[in-house]
Amino acid sequence: MTTAATGVGREPVTSLIPARLDRLPWTRFHWSVVVGLGVSWVLDGLEIELASAGGFSQEFHLNPFQTGAVASVYLAGQVVGALVFGRLADRLGRKRFFIITLLIYLIGSGIGGLAPAYWFLLVFRFVAGLGIGGEYTAINSAIDEIIPSHYRGRVDIIINGTYWGGAALGAVANIFLLRPDLVGVNLGWRIGFLVGPVLGLVIIYLRRHIPESPRWQLTHGHAEEAEANIDRIEAEVRAEHGELDDVPQSKAIRVTPTSSISFLVIARIFFRKYPDRTLVAFVMMVTQAFLYNAIFFSYAKVLEVFFGVSVSNTQVLFLAFAVGNLAGPLVLGHLFDTLGRRRMIFLTYAGSGVILAVSAALFQAGLLNAITQMLIWSLAFFFASAGASSAYLTVSETFPLELRGQAISYFFSIAQVAGALAPIFFGALIGTSAHPPVGPLAVGYYIGAGAMIVGGVVALIFAQNAERKSLEDVSEALSLAA
Repeated sequence: MTTAATGVGREPVTSLIPARLDRLPWTRFHWSVVVGLGVSWVLDGLEIELASAGGFSQEFHLNPFQTGAVASVYLAGQVVGALVFGRLADRLGRKRFFIITLLIYLIGSGIGGLAPAYWFLLVFRFVAGLGIGGEYTAINSAIDEIIPSHYRGRVDIIINGTYWGGAALGAVANIFLLRPDLVGVNLGWRIGFLVGPVLGLVIIYLRRHIPESPRWQLTHGHAEEAEANIDRIEAEVRAEHGELDDVPQSKAIRVTPTSSISFLVIARIFFRKYPDRTLVAFVMMVTQAFLYNAIFFSYAKVLEVFFGVSVSNTQVLFLAFAVGNLAGPLVLGHLFDTLGRRRMIFLTYAGSGVILAVSAALFQAGLLNAITQMLIWSLAFFFASAGASSAYLTVSETFPLELRGQAISYFFSIAQVAGALAPIFFGALIGTSAHPPVGPLAVGYYIGAGAMIVGGVVALIFAQNAERKSLEDVSEALSLAA
């Protein structure tokens, strides 16, 4: 049943749009949203893995610090992009930034692959980071606002988990692109940096057909456009599924469209209205970022120093790690919609922490080799990956729509800063000795394990039971009229 919204401009608007979106069955339309928007995380994983291999370091004769700076500049670009585009997406809408942020990434990564000098590479790695950071905020917001509530948890978690599909692709590409006997030293890494832009060009075409979030339109003074959008979506769903159930008028909401939300209002929402949600978001994002960056940016060094694995073979072993990370969200994602958010966040965070603590004890006792070390990491991150993905879901769905993009950007940026400290900390634990002791690194693993367990406990106590609930029921829109 279609109920026209009443009122225009800044007048109160009554609408069934949220309920109409949430009652839709899963169809090809939703797959188009998942594929068209979800590729962002594949691209990010691909970028990180290709860049972390450091194929460009030989051509530009870089030392380890300079090589690491390329990754740091990319991460810094992500933070800036998230903060800038997060606020813009809340003010100006989600759809226009589907294309803008992807284009920025394409330019940054593509031109970066043509870099004639080190400084040129740094500049365009920052630009690529800007685009991906913007993607995280605009895309996460749009996905949660369009996907029906019955499927929102699993879809968000699986999409975020596809980061590791991109990382696996990057690892496979590196096996071939970084072999001098197959591809020249000065050519392999450049080809790698062009893989993402080629994929992105295909996705731009798909994104042209994805609508603006009707929820955003409704709360920002575009009620007629929102109604037209939901009518088109329903027509597409009916063509595949048949007639849809009527939506009772009792599910209607009444909103007064808003404009930009001031930073003072945002601060009040975070620290006065929802301090428990802010605590959960902060702890979940920081602990998963610390653990991930600690392992991800040190695994090759650990395998090389403690197990004698060659640099080229670390890419092969990394595939097991990437597969475990990808499998976790795919296998466990639906449980966040059935068993519930709080239980699954606790189980994935605490479960990964316990397994990592066991692996630390085995590592310290000298009972692991390179293969068993990577396998037990893969098992730990089977759970940690689903948990980390749920951190983004938690931030996105538990704050009001009008500041959803900004909420993601703030906590994402905080997590990136915390994550940036982890490689430095673990690098110091490994040290520069040819034969370092295992004790300090084992302590680092215990710290990472403890952090994840703490994150799980905090979520179990304070997180929201948001499964299968409308976003408006989880967190009232600021524009909700009395």
